Amino acid sequence: MSADRFHLGWFYSKGFGPKAWRHAWAGSAVGRFARPDMAVDLARSMERAGFDYLMIEDSSNVPYTYQGSHDAYLRHSVDTPKLDPTVLAPFLVAATERLGVVVTCSTTEYHPFMLARKMNALDHVSEGRIGWNVVTGSNDGGAQNYGREKQFPHDERYDMADEFLELTHRLWDAWDPDAVVLDLERGVFADGSKVHPVHFEGKYFKSRGPLSAPRSPQGSPVICQAGGSPRGRRFAAQWAETIIASADTPEQMKAYRDEVRAKAVEAGRNPDHVKVLFLASPIVADTHADAEARLAADLTLTEDRIQYGLAHFSRLTGIDFSQFHLDEPLPSLKSNGHQSMAAGFEGKVLRNLLTRAQRFGSDAFVGTPEEVAAVMDEFMQEVGGDGFLIVNSYFSRRYVMEICDGLVPELQRRGLTRTRYEHAHFRDNLLAF
Repeated sequence: MSADRFHLGWFYSKGFGPKAWRHAWAGSAVGRFARPDMAVDLARSMERAGFDYLMIEDSSNVPYTYQGSHDAYLRHSVDTPKLDPTVLAPFLVAATERLGVVVTCSTTEYHPFMLARKMNALDHVSEGRIGWNVVTGSNDGGAQNYGREKQFPHDERYDMADEFLELTHRLWDAWDPDAVVLDLERGVFADGSKVHPVHFEGKYFKSRGPLSAPRSPQGSPVICQAGGSPRGRRFAAQWAETIIASADTPEQMKAYRDEVRAKAVEAGRNPDHVKVLFLASPIVADTHADAEARLAADLTLTEDRIQYGLAHFSRLTGIDFSQFHLDEPLPSLKSNGHQSMAAGFEGKVLRNLLTRAQRFGSDAFVGTPEEVAAVMDEFMQEVGGDGFLIVNSYFSRRYVMEICDGLVPELQRRGLTRTRYEHAHFRDNLLAF
């Protein structure tokens, strides 16, 4: 007996930047990384397969944490370069009709009014298909690009984000749904009594309002978030409508989802309105042996991959991993960046962690489409929901086809994922089951 249907999303890792770098199937993707081609091809394939959304990751600095230099980051294209995802989003919505598009924007790099205005415009032009992945900033280099010496303390960033979300939602609600009249006979464009200043003044932000554009089709973007730390989980339970989660086993996945749903109830929310999607890096091939061979290649450490992984870990945590021995357990790590990642590394051997630097979730999702679909089915039955976020840091068009035209049809055949979109708006599709 199969579980209820679950959702699918795609985590566009490394943001609007190079894909398939040094990949045997790279093709034209390398030289045209600053064009929307690759993402547009992916979005169209995802819509054909019934995915809920494409989430574009982002960060706004050339990192330098590893060895105090940006050389390794640029040599191996580690988390850089990245173009602004809000520029990519309109190309994706123009190429699709129902797919949700989620852009990452930081609450420490935008003013709430500017962000609220941008999201309102994107939701209008997409006719109700935009989402916002809320991040608070984690790397001091990003803070320095905006004139600060370092990032605010971890938990304070979430306090700021709480206030940021409160203000942006007030701005999005400043126009009543029926404020725009468009009465040509009476010469009335909008009813001023239905447009409201917000006069918000908090500890961190201040804005008069109202927003300088009418209410958008969804009212507000779908809020996405990846809260791993205790403070991050509390924030996610308060605000998020879909959560990016990482776990290796069904037991870990269920424990995380149950915790977030309980916190959502404590916050006065319906837990069914918070969809937790778990990162997964499936490998599908014509035979099980072929898929296992590709997994073994992914887990084989070369000198380039060692340096890539060390640089990547350094950026995310703000800790220079060049100081640690590859074959000794890591000490206690104090991070003002991704605290849940740093905590998960403590006591583990660095070389072992590096083998999985570019893989996410369980390695059980390896085999033929039929085999992988069966395992995903088993996982969701045990977890209870809500779905998976496909992630492959430097994927090729071949990988897109293997997932969207190979794996997903098998999931659909089993009745596990949608075969058509139930609604026009992103939020409504997310809440359809």
